[in-house]
Amino acid sequence: MAAEAAKPSAMQRLLDTVERVGNAVPHPVVIFVILIVAVILLSALLALLGARVSYDVYDVETGQIVRAATEARSLLTIDGIRFMYTGVVGNFMSFQAVGVIIVAMVGVGVAEESGLIKALIRKLVASSPAWSLSYILTLVGILSSIAADAGYLVVIPLAAAAFYSVGRHPLAGLALGFASVASAFMVNFLVVPVDGILVGITNDAIALVDRNRSVGLLSNQWYEMASVILLTVLIAQLTERVIEPRLGAYTGDYSLPEDVEDEAEVEARGLRWALWGFLGAVAFIALITLPPGAPLRDPVSGDIIGTTPFMQSLIVSIALIFVAAGGAYGYGAGTLADSAAVVGAMQKALGSLSGLILLLLVISQFLAFFNYSNMATLAAVSLADVLTELNLDALWLLIGFIIVVFILDLVITGAIPKWAIFAPIFVPLLMRLGVEPDAVLAAYRTGDSPMNAITPLNAYFALIVTFAQRYQKESGVGTVIALMLPYIAALCVVWTVFFALWHVFGLPWGI
Repeated sequence: MAAEAAKPSAMQRLLDTVERVGNAVPHPVVIFVILIVAVILLSALLALLGARVSYDVYDVETGQIVRAATEARSLLTIDGIRFMYTGVVGNFMSFQAVGVIIVAMVGVGVAEESGLIKALIRKLVASSPAWSLSYILTLVGILSSIAADAGYLVVIPLAAAAFYSVGRHPLAGLALGFASVASAFMVNFLVVPVDGILVGITNDAIALVDRNRSVGLLSNQWYEMASVILLTVLIAQLTERVIEPRLGAYTGDYSLPEDVEDEAEVEARGLRWALWGFLGAVAFIALITLPPGAPLRDPVSGDIIGTTPFMQSLIVSIALIFVAAGGAYGYGAGTLADSAAVVGAMQKALGSLSGLILLLLVISQFLAFFNYSNMATLAAVSLADVLTELNLDALWLLIGFIIVVFILDLVITGAIPKWAIFAPIFVPLLMRLGVEPDAVLAAYRTGDSPMNAITPLNAYFALIVTFAQRYQKESGVGTVIALMLPYIAALCVVWTVFFALWHVFGLPWGI
């Protein structure tokens, strides 16, 4: 009987198989080279077949709904070959994730090497009941979307280190952080930068049916807040009941950087210095942001939030805060003796990224070639046409729409490009069926996020694999996918059912 009880569950066996198969495939660089070859050949085939779609789309530049047509572009033409050959450097330099990761890791490296991260985790753990750690980290991860992509670079490694510090498996913390940052990206208690663009696209789609109607920035606020609570509980419970039991006890050889002295007084002094460093950095950022006409305000409108210099440079501000607080902690605690030690911490952090930078070089080419071929747009419009032709009633059409967004998020990871295609199709269609446009936007929020944690086209997916290898050297793509599959399955089902119940009971979507 004991032997029977010790047998792994069917889910554990499935996830173990996924991990073995995933890690047995070639190195991720080789995988993306194979995908590049596949895109080149498929683009040529689709162009030969004359693949083409027509659709209404929101033009971000003009703010108008325009009729557009897209056809497959072959990469095996003279123009295609020229694009591939001459664009390598440009594709890599314009790949935003590269700069974001390098800038952020400069700051995070100083904070980690000085011991500040370790001290903060110790404070977090000491001040939080043991049962609440998963919930706190999940909530922080979900709300981190207010800082755009910073959650990938701060919250995910923080969650892994926090789990490690209390004797829990760090990969479980990493999985929790990745799920909360990536798979719940489109909901928040607060208005996030992308909301303004999504609402603008929605209102232009509404104008195709009724120019006297519109939705506001808070049109999904009640649904978003309820979703944050639901997803916080769901992700934390999945971590504790599914992910951690499968991983078992941690047996790796990772250790957090040690302080020079492990005395409470030294750590307390370092934290006091870190607080002054933090306040100094915040004061500097406030000085160049808050006064009228400040450099980080929008030069025309004077806004701080939106597509403004402040939001566009947010990752620089976060890196500056980490450098100031981490450097100050190091001086106060004696872990960083001088400025040379601070520079050494930066160099160590960047040195650890060499393999990741090579992978991002290849990924940037794949994404550029894929976008050039127009295959993502062809797939999005084709799936939308199939769904509209099924003649479903409003609820099932909304659920079908969510499923289509799930699928398309594997190949179009950006929230804005997908909504620019979908809004002019589904908002007018569902309005004619008596569905409020804010319900359509809520459906899009539900469908857009979950797959972010499993698609290799997520610009930060490779970074998560790198983080995993800190704790378990044999980790690979398969390890991360196996970790994330339970979250993806549960979020897709539970969140969709939650949306359907919200719609059925006629609850208000927002303000």
